[in-house]
Amino acid sequence: MAFRVFLTGSGIARPALRMLEQEHCVYRVGDPKDTPDDLIRQLRDFDPHALIVRQGKITAEVQAAAPSLRVICKHGVGLDNIDVDAAMRRGIPVLFTPGANFESAAEHTLALMLALLRRVPAYDRRIRSGMFDKKPYDGQELLGRTLGLIGYGRIGRRVAELVAPFRMRVLVYHPSATRESLPDYIRKVNRPEDLYPEVDVLSLHCPLTAETQHMIRRDVLQRMKRGVYIINTARGGLVQEADLLEALQSGQVAGAALDVFEEEPLPAEHPFYRLDNVILSPHVAGSSDNSLINMGMQSVRQVLAVLKGEPVHPQVMVNRIEPSK
Repeated sequence: MAFRVFLTGSGIARPALRMLEQEHCVYRVGDPKDTPDDLIRQLRDFDPHALIVRQGKITAEVQAAAPSLRVICKHGVGLDNIDVDAAMRRGIPVLFTPGANFESAAEHTLALMLALLRRVPAYDRRIRSGMFDKKPYDGQELLGRTLGLIGYGRIGRRVAELVAPFRMRVLVYHPSATRESLPDYIRKVNRPEDLYPEVDVLSLHCPLTAETQHMIRRDVLQRMKRGVYIINTARGGLVQEADLLEALQSGQVAGAALDVFEEEPLPAEHPFYRLDNVILSPHVAGSSDNSLINMGMQSVRQVLAVLKGEPVHPQVMVNRIEPSK
C-alpha cells in the first residue's frame, strides 16, 4: 500500500524525502503561511494517512479533514501547535523528535548570549552606517556571571555544558524533583522565584503550557537585577512581550535575544525592531545542517513504523496510544 503523507510548513530535508520515496509513499508539502482553513482544504483533497508537522495549527478541525489519518509527528519538540487532546479522542498517536535538534538549539542560545553581551549586532549596524567609534562601547564578559536556566532538559543541560569554560555560575529550575549529582558550578532551585533575583542572564528552555504562559511578565521582571539579559529560544508565549518591551525601554532589562514570539512572523511594525538592545532571529534555534536532517529522518522513521504496525519507542510518543496493527 502506498501511504499518503502530508508535510506541513517548510517540508523536510531531502534525505528524509528520499526515504519516503524509497518506501513508495506519496507526499505533499504545505506552506509556512498555511492557516487552519488552508490546511483543511488541502487535507480534504489529499486525505493523508500521516501528518509530519513543522508550521501550522493542527486543530481538531484540521485533523477531522483527514478521515484516513493514523499518525501525527511533530518535526521538532514543541507541541503547542497540535491539539493533542483531539488526536487522543480519535485514537491517533502523536509523536515528536526528542534529541534531534538539542545541539543546534543550545549552540544558538550560546551564540545569542555572546552576541547580546558583546553588543555584536548593534556595533555591526553602527560601523556599516559610518560610525567607527570605540569610545561608547559597553560590551560585557560572560566570565564569572550567573546564568539562570528555566528548564533543564536536553537543551538546558547542553547550554550549561557550553558555558562551563566561561566559569559561569548556573542556577537551574526544573519542575522535576529528581535528585542528581551536578557539577559544582550548577545548582538546582526549588522555584523559579529563587533564581530571578540572582541571575545576570536568564535563558528559557521550557514548554509552553497553561502554567508557563506569560511566566516572564512585569512583576517577575521587577524582581530581577536591574540590567539583566533575557534569552528566549523556547516559545514566544512564555514572555509577556508588552511587559518586556517596557522593561527594555526603562533599562530594567539591559537586552533581550528572542528567537520566538507570541505572533509569528513578528508583525512588521513591532516595537522590538526599533530597539538597539534586542536581537531577533526567526525561530531557527533548532535548525541547522545536522538538526534538519535528524528531525526529518526521525519523523519519517516514526511515521512509517506506526503505519506499518511496528513498535514505536515510548519516549517519542506524546499521548501513549499504541499504534494499531
